[in-house]
Amino acid sequence: EVDLEERLHELDLRGDSDIPDVPPPTDSTPEILKKALSGLSARWKNWWIRGILSLAMISGFFLIIYLGSFMLMLLVLSIQVKCYHEIITIGYRVYHSYDLPWFRSLSWYFLLCVNYFFYGETVADYFATFVQRREQLQFLIRYHRFISFALYLTGFCMFVLSLVKKHYRLQFYMFAWTHVTLLITVTQSHLVIQNLFEGMIWFLVPISSVICNDITAYIFGFFFGRTPLIKLSPKKTWEGFIGGFFSTVVFGFIFSYFLAQHQYFVCPVEYNSETNRFVTECEPSELFQMKKYSVPPLLQAVLGWETVNMYPFQLHSFALSTFASLIGPFGGFFASGFKRAFKIKDFADTIPGHGGIMDRFDCQYLMATFVHVYITSFIRGPNPSKLLKQLLILQPEQQLSVYKTLKSHLVEKGILQPSLRG
Repeated sequence: EVDLEERLHELDLRGDSDIPDVPPPTDSTPEILKKALSGLSARWKNWWIRGILSLAMISGFFLIIYLGSFMLMLLVLSIQVKCYHEIITIGYRVYHSYDLPWFRSLSWYFLLCVNYFFYGETVADYFATFVQRREQLQFLIRYHRFISFALYLTGFCMFVLSLVKKHYRLQFYMFAWTHVTLLITVTQSHLVIQNLFEGMIWFLVPISSVICNDITAYIFGFFFGRTPLIKLSPKKTWEGFIGGFFSTVVFGFIFSYFLAQHQYFVCPVEYNSETNRFVTECEPSELFQMKKYSVPPLLQAVLGWETVNMYPFQLHSFALSTFASLIGPFGGFFASGFKRAFKIKDFADTIPGHGGIMDRFDCQYLMATFVHVYITSFIRGPNPSKLLKQLLILQPEQQLSVYKTLKSHLVEKGILQPSLRG
């Protein structure tokens, strides 16, 4: 027992009270806004700063949508890197007194490794024709997982070599910190891009629903909030939560109706190897073709309609909006708990009145996972186009084998005549 106590004493055991304070973020509000709002109270000053910057960000977001899907992918990658940087920087600031060797370098190295793995898989899936034309890329794609594992293993060995006596426990805390951050940022941003490839509408509606919920919940809470919602976020109220829910459901339904009318938003994003551009041209699926629905008897008396015309996707928008309103905010509550654990107000001071990029996208990552699961569970069927791309990569003898097997199967089902020659 004595030996055990001595060993525990040697370990770096730290309670919440032992965590050093992180320097508060500086005020990054532009001077022109400070002067214009100098006569207002702190509450209303924050209201105007948040409002103006929100409109600026939304305008910039619409501009990027206009520039196309490739720019949206770059935006997602940029946000991923910035969110990762903000979380890793908190760990570095909290524990910088230990001067841990290689911590920051290894953190960024692991980010590169994980991105290489995930986006290499994406290249193999969606750019098969492009890869097929370049022999060097064929090698990288064929041995992609082995190369990814070798890169990660190199970082793992570097971490082991960096271990310092008396700080082992802390260094393993940091190792876990890095990997959880990778799970939150890289994995989720990869899912966002996967959703985007299914059609821009699967990207825009979920993201816009979270933004709408965040804004309307803030507005309802600001003007009508009286009842606290959760201790982790004292400013969150039931009035804001409920008002945000109804506003987001209505917004999602209307916004989906607008987007479903345009091929640019509903067609899957595909890479055209001939033009070296992403294209969004297709015959819209049944999800985006107007249909007539019978109104439930209870609503007929209220609305006075027996039938209503709408796009099937609008029904799915209810599921997306409901998740964004009821479950999405828990991503924000989780982030609030994290910030309280390390005695900080915001992840950074990148956006005046809003905090860091992670402060604005803490709910988006949870939403991205839900949308991906929703698509794979209820929407997506077999993808002939994707399968054909994979078949084109095979060797000629392998393609012939697939052809003969498929032909025999079709003959057995009576779809092809046995006398048909291939």
